[in-house]
Amino acid sequence: MQHVTLPHRHVLTCPAIPASVPLARREAEMTYAAWGINPGHRSVGPALLVLSELVTNSVRHAAPVSPQLTVIYAAGGDTLAFAVHDRHPRQLDPLCFPQSSGGLATVAEVTADWGGTWTVRPDADGGGKSVWITLPL
Repeated sequence: MQHVTLPHRHVLTCPAIPASVPLARREAEMTYAAWGINPGHRSVGPALLVLSELVTNSVRHAAPVSPQLTVIYAAGGDTLAFAVHDRHPRQLDPLCFPQSSGGLATVAEVTADWGGTWTVRPDADGGGKSVWITLPL
C-alpha cells in the first residue's frame, strides 16, 4: 500500500456522548468547506454518513472505558479522509464489517460503494484504535 501525505489536517476531541455525533458532522462540514471542498461534492454526503456511524459506534461501545473520542479530518489532492479514535481495547476487524449488522455494516457498504477504503490501526500499547476511512474526491 502506497503512503499518501494529506496536507490538510484537523483534530476534534470530544466527549463520548450522543451529542458528539452531530458535533463531529458539523465540524467535518466546516473543516472541509474551509479547505475548499464543496459541501455538495458527491463524496461529502457518504463521508458524513460513515463518520456519524463511526462516532455512534464509539459512543455506544467505548464510552464506559474511553470517556473521550478523537476525530481526525484530513484531505489532499483527490482524497478525503477521516478517522475516529477511542481508547477501548477491543480491536475491530475490518474484514468482519460487511458481515456485521448496523453501523459497521453501513460503514463497509458505503465506503465500498463510493470506492473508498477503511483501515483499523491499533494504538501502539493495544489500548485503543483508530478507524481510518478514505474516499476519493
